[in-house]
Amino acid sequence: MPISFSAASTDTAIPVHLVKGGRLQDLDLDGSAREWAKAAGFSGDEGEVLLLPGEGGALQGVLFGVSEEMLPLKTLALGALARKLPEGHYRVAGDVAEPELAAIALALGGYCFTRYGKKPTRTLSFALPEGADEKRVEDLATATFLTRDLINTPASDMGPVALEAAAANLASEHGANFNAVRGDALLEQNVPMIHAVGRASDEAPRLIDFTWGRSDAPKVTLVGKGVCFDTGGLDIKPASGMLLMKKDMGGAANVLGLASMLMASKLDIRLRVLIPAVENSISGNAFRPGDILQSRKGLTVEIGNTDAEGRLVLADALALADEEEPEVLIDMATLTGAARVALGPDLPPFYSLDDAFAGEIASASEAVADPLWRMPLWQPYMPKLSSRVADTNNITADGFAGSITAALFLQKFVEKAKSWAHFDVFGWNPVEKPTCPIGGEAQGIRALEQVLRQRYGR
Repeated sequence: MPISFSAASTDTAIPVHLVKGGRLQDLDLDGSAREWAKAAGFSGDEGEVLLLPGEGGALQGVLFGVSEEMLPLKTLALGALARKLPEGHYRVAGDVAEPELAAIALALGGYCFTRYGKKPTRTLSFALPEGADEKRVEDLATATFLTRDLINTPASDMGPVALEAAAANLASEHGANFNAVRGDALLEQNVPMIHAVGRASDEAPRLIDFTWGRSDAPKVTLVGKGVCFDTGGLDIKPASGMLLMKKDMGGAANVLGLASMLMASKLDIRLRVLIPAVENSISGNAFRPGDILQSRKGLTVEIGNTDAEGRLVLADALALADEEEPEVLIDMATLTGAARVALGPDLPPFYSLDDAFAGEIASASEAVADPLWRMPLWQPYMPKLSSRVADTNNITADGFAGSITAALFLQKFVEKAKSWAHFDVFGWNPVEKPTCPIGGEAQGIRALEQVLRQRYGR
């Protein structure tokens, strides 16, 4: 990782003093440091950094403005230090209310996407805050970076073939059993909607499937939308609508990141990961508006819009996953623009009929500062998905409540799982944050790891 940690602070570590609410008087600073802060106009605003010079111009300390109350979400502000500090070895001075979250923030803040030439220019290290588990911090950061790297990679280098390779590499790293069904074999294996959505691409559609853990352990299944690029199909998107469509496999990227966390934690589960990997392209054999598709579940689906393709590939994968009656079934997808209109880019909605499970997710989300918001599976909207010629349509006619009705469509394909939750993630940071630059982002997976670790940790 760009940020490294040592097990304990040392005498050579440069102290970073957290200035809460601008109150310099609360810190044990010498007079020269106070005078320097005053002369420099340091106000202690959240995220503000001031370097304190020592003898001979050496750096003797750092002032960093933080919130008055260091709640979990505010602790993430420490991630900015990874980009604002000069090269060196540092420690956070004083007590840290959330030591592990502080370490995670520092680690995540050091992320840089390097595949196409951009390289970190500095080497930073921190003394590990007392109470933080170094391995856990590294495991969570590594998994988050995997998710970000996958999303940031353009479709020219992250099509269905490359996404399969990334999943296979992760499975091999942890000794998981890997399989993929490709091309026309999808029809033979009865996942026809995955085939229909992806058949127009030069790269064959596929269903990635790997399992890990003892076979008789509690079943936890993750399903991720792997649309590696979405033109919208024959209902083509405008050019502006395609600019970020490399991230339409963000659900798959998040699922792989979560799987990495769970396997690294060695939870006592039988983990299964299912990723329908396709490109929604345009050619003579592309599926059309008005087509009626057969699904694995047996339901027929009228196509109201080919740009609502993610729910089609998820539906077949969910139906397959549901047949095993898993204890926990989670799907993640960059599914609707409506979710962004409702809650913005930073707060993904999730849906579940299991109140207890939803409560665990909401609590974990707050505890680990990984924002999520429960939305209702409002059953009175289900008739909006009706079709005059098929069992269901893939869209509604009025355009209202798009994220909710997409979740209701998916609900039709889940019956046997004990607990199911659907996450409509954005997978992207449109503005720089302390823990992430502009670009691909992991959303919800640290919260889900927390829930599953509390349930199944040894």
